[in-house]
Amino acid sequence: MVLTGELGAGKTTFVQGVAAGLGATEHVTSPTFTLVREYVTGRVPLAHVDLYRLEREQDVIDLGLDELEDGERVLLVDWGDPVAGLLAADRLRVELVGRDPTGVDETRRITVEPTGHSWAERGDAIAAALGRWSA
Repeated sequence: MVLTGELGAGKTTFVQGVAAGLGATEHVTSPTFTLVREYVTGRVPLAHVDLYRLEREQDVIDLGLDELEDGERVLLVDWGDPVAGLLAADRLRVELVGRDPTGVDETRRITVEPTGHSWAERGDAIAAALGRWSA
């Protein structure tokens, strides 16, 4: 899953929700300085990667995302749009956008965009699951 949105858009909060949904008990924080945080106590392990500070594509390759995309865990990648070509062809892109530029109202617009064959097959199920929140 590629997470996109401005600083403070709620990407880490989104990851906290995914981790809670998976039953993870670890404290979920931003991996901005560590680059990768793994949470293994839930039903499925979760890896949260933050590429914000990486400047070169080679830095991303050296990080070993391909090892984290082994199908054994849920992978959430902050700031992954610029290197989407290095990620699995089957993925979700989740965009978070604050609706109030002053920050007083913390409401977010979340757009989920499936990419790849396996997500296309699940498109109707995703739409149904998100339907009650759709605008």
